[in-house]
Amino acid sequence: MHVPVKAQSRLAVLTFSLMLISVAWSPLPASAKASLLSLAAAEQIAIDHNPALMAAGSQAAAMAAVPSQVGTLPDPKVSFKALNLPVDSFSATQENMTQLQLGISQAIPFPGKLGLKAEAAEHMAAAALENRQEFRLVLLRNTRIHWWNLAYLDKALEIIRRNQDLLRNLVKIAETKYKTGKGLQQDVLLAQLELSKLLERELNLVAVRASEAARLNALLGRPAATAIILPQQNAHDLKELTYKNSHDLESIHEQTGLLKQWARAHRPMLLSMDWRIKASDSRLALAEKDYYPDFNLGAAYGFRSGVNPANQQPRADFASIMLSMSVPLYAGSKQDKAVDQRTAEKAQAEFLWEDAANQVDADIDAAASDFRIARNQLILFEKGILPQARQTTASMLAGYQVNKVDFLNLVRAQLNEFNTDIQYWLQVSKAHQAEARLAAAAGKETLEHEANKEVINHE
Repeated sequence: MHVPVKAQSRLAVLTFSLMLISVAWSPLPASAKASLLSLAAAEQIAIDHNPALMAAGSQAAAMAAVPSQVGTLPDPKVSFKALNLPVDSFSATQENMTQLQLGISQAIPFPGKLGLKAEAAEHMAAAALENRQEFRLVLLRNTRIHWWNLAYLDKALEIIRRNQDLLRNLVKIAETKYKTGKGLQQDVLLAQLELSKLLERELNLVAVRASEAARLNALLGRPAATAIILPQQNAHDLKELTYKNSHDLESIHEQTGLLKQWARAHRPMLLSMDWRIKASDSRLALAEKDYYPDFNLGAAYGFRSGVNPANQQPRADFASIMLSMSVPLYAGSKQDKAVDQRTAEKAQAEFLWEDAANQVDADIDAAASDFRIARNQLILFEKGILPQARQTTASMLAGYQVNKVDFLNLVRAQLNEFNTDIQYWLQVSKAHQAEARLAAAAGKETLEHEANKEVINHE
């Protein structure tokens, strides 16, 4: 008995497609190993080349240049005037009051106003610097999340390719038993169908990986099509990475309160809002200063030509000094409203800080919970589910070869092991992503030395 031509053709097409994908995902030669993108390298590239982070740094530098500008007196004004020229002759010697005047004036705000303006600008500059630090934390968090997504996808593709080989072996076993009259044709078709599903899943994962790589490249400040090759992940490395700080990680549930306190004192987003509250205090004090007048001090020297008709002596020059001041005549509709505005802005800044602090607490709780769940699931997979799934598959395969297990149960066992392997690495990725989110939420770049750091409460 033989497998139908239609089934053989279908299997040939599948085999050819899988060979193409295998070539595309074959291991790189030794010369390409230098280009492997480790997580540490990805983080450094992002910090050095991310355009948005550079823009945030430029913004902070720009804000740092503002205080000296607003805290300095306005530029003095120099004037030149021709006064009292007679329109019938426009002669500078005809009239006694005709003069050419050169003057200078200086606006002088009420004492304390310039200092308050500079103080508000300094606070906003400090807020901009904290915004840059916050963006750095978010950039590191997102880089780690996308890197671990790629690591999971690479491992999933590796597992899929390995299981394709296993299913092809099952197809051969089913064909052999079918040819000898000990198997069924539907067993062959079932194996081919599952092989087709694996091919479809691989194609989908390849597309998802390309999208994820483009997102990571954007964070790294590189063209979206830049190839990303990650180091090989294996169970031994993962176990060391997962449990190297086991004691600290086990106590994260109790330390969430400490992490929240740390975030109050060190999270750049909250510190930026603190500086904005201080800036609003300075602006409110400045608005209250506007009830007091500003001054303008000036001096002028008038040059006269010709002689005085009364005594035939050269006309004397004129000297003038000026002092003017603003009068807050419309305080009810201007200064009062400005104070109301600044008071409301200060209240807004304080409410925004409180809302952000609550959100930070929620983010810490959520990330810590996700982290604990993922770690517990990893332990369950390593100690129970994975060994059991592999033992079940091995037992089913041995039983099928001696006709004690039907083909459908064998395939189900193999697919269950396949899905278990992928779920395991998905939990690995989730654990690292949750750790990245937890560190960023607490305002830290890493959680490794949390137990040795002092928590300061600035509330």
